[in-house]
Amino acid sequence: MVEQDGRVLRARVARGRHGTLDGEALPEIVDALATLDPATTGALLLVSESFPTHPENFCTGGDVRAFAGAEDRGAYVRSLAESFHAFLRAIVDAPVPVVAAVPGWAAGAGMSIVCAADLAVGGRSTKLRPAYPGIGFSPDGGMTWTLPRLVGAGRARHILLTDRALDAETALGLGILATVVDDGEVREEAEHTAHRLAHGPTVALGRIKRLLGASPDRSLPQQLAAEADAISASAAGPEGAEGLSAFVEKRPPTFHAG
Repeated sequence: MVEQDGRVLRARVARGRHGTLDGEALPEIVDALATLDPATTGALLLVSESFPTHPENFCTGGDVRAFAGAEDRGAYVRSLAESFHAFLRAIVDAPVPVVAAVPGWAAGAGMSIVCAADLAVGGRSTKLRPAYPGIGFSPDGGMTWTLPRLVGAGRARHILLTDRALDAETALGLGILATVVDDGEVREEAEHTAHRLAHGPTVALGRIKRLLGASPDRSLPQQLAAEADAISASAAGPEGAEGLSAFVEKRPPTFHAG
């Protein structure tokens, strides 16, 4: 479910041919992120299970049959939502960039994960859909928080209230997907992106994540003060030293060997 590949931590979020959210994997991913050391890990890559080499879907949400069969449906779904939310908080708070490889459908919880990732790579056939209204549910996984910040409040209302399915090009235009490639190249492109980020200035990238995450709730003076703190810390640290030396010496910086 979680494996280390050089400086990239790879985590599987869905299982089976259809990409059902893997509830058993989520706590393992949370635990791995709780002990993540940016000195050895520079990016998190979220993937789905492969059948046999390319997955059909990223994640199509939770096990709806299990929802329907639960004796106390409200309590059962709440327990799943709380576990899912612990996972979402962990990837949003991760000190390194989070990349998602998104083939096929990302629906329900799958779309929530895509919205929470820092960069999502889709294929030409990738589609996203809230899906919650289709079973009479309201969203979880932070979708009502992340989606308006990505696409604006008006577009988010339209997408969520009409349960609109988004094709890859539309999701790319809205900023939900960062990149769209041929379907067979989704995993490769996401791996490449994660490894490239993982060998970049990890601490600085973590600071960028925190600044972006906090900016909607800050005034401009507050954000400027936070930026001044962050850039001065970067300039005084080893990554800043390497970046400045490389610029002066007219060579590419080497933030992490390998």
